[in-house]
Amino acid sequence: MTDMTPIPERSSYHFAVMRRAIDLVDEMGPQAQLSDIARAMDMSPAHFQRLFSEWVGVSPKRYQQYLTLGHAKALLRERFTTLETAHGVGLSGSSRLHDLFLRWEAMSPGDWARAGEGLEIFWGWFESPFGPALVTGTERGICGIAFSAEAGEAAAFADLTGRWPSAVFTEDPERLRPWVLSAFGAEGAAPLFLIGAPFQIKVWEALMRIPSGQVTTYSEIAQAIGHPKAVRAVGTAVGRNPVSFLIPCHRALRKSGGLGGYHWGLPVKRAILAWEAARGEA
Repeated sequence: MTDMTPIPERSSYHFAVMRRAIDLVDEMGPQAQLSDIARAMDMSPAHFQRLFSEWVGVSPKRYQQYLTLGHAKALLRERFTTLETAHGVGLSGSSRLHDLFLRWEAMSPGDWARAGEGLEIFWGWFESPFGPALVTGTERGICGIAFSAEAGEAAAFADLTGRWPSAVFTEDPERLRPWVLSAFGAEGAAPLFLIGAPFQIKVWEALMRIPSGQVTTYSEIAQAIGHPKAVRAVGTAVGRNPVSFLIPCHRALRKSGGLGGYHWGLPVKRAILAWEAARGEA
């Protein structure tokens, strides 16, 4: 197991507990009692409730409602937002998470085409609210976040480093730590440095307009970036998002209300959506 820099009060242990709870909720159904879930996890109800309250800010019973398989459809029905209005809402300071995105810039198309040649990228493993996270960044900001709870650490590392094969990768978690702390809940700024093709960056910029706790669809994103027929290409760009969570590709759903895919595993996507909805309520 790779040594990881901890994020205070946001340990991967809490995510591991929550990940097991997702499976139990699916298996036992939404009517399962707190005592039943706690017993299945070899915990006392009090201990189980305390862990979840620390992690998400609401009781396990309330959080359980956000973990049900129908939650994505409920989000789309009740919390769908059009990107035209989300720009004013999401980036105006109403959500602290979106305040982070006031500082971002993108690599030039020419530099992107050279696959990171001449670029030094720093990396480190950190504990996060959603399990172990591999974070990469340049001198300008975070350029990658990968979650390994489902994919595994080796696959996550190969994925992010393989995107920019000509770059020089240097392990230096301390350089990244202040940004990571900000990204996962502390004060301060977490600047982003987007490395991608121009079309991808348009899609990622649209994703950053979706307020926390709300969702949109791939077709809505295609409309917002001026390519209404490019729904499939939008889906591909969403899936290639290198900065998970901060560029919230988890908030993009199918028009039917289905979760769609998620690069780091659907359980992680469900967990993030539930975490945001519950914390927004709290």
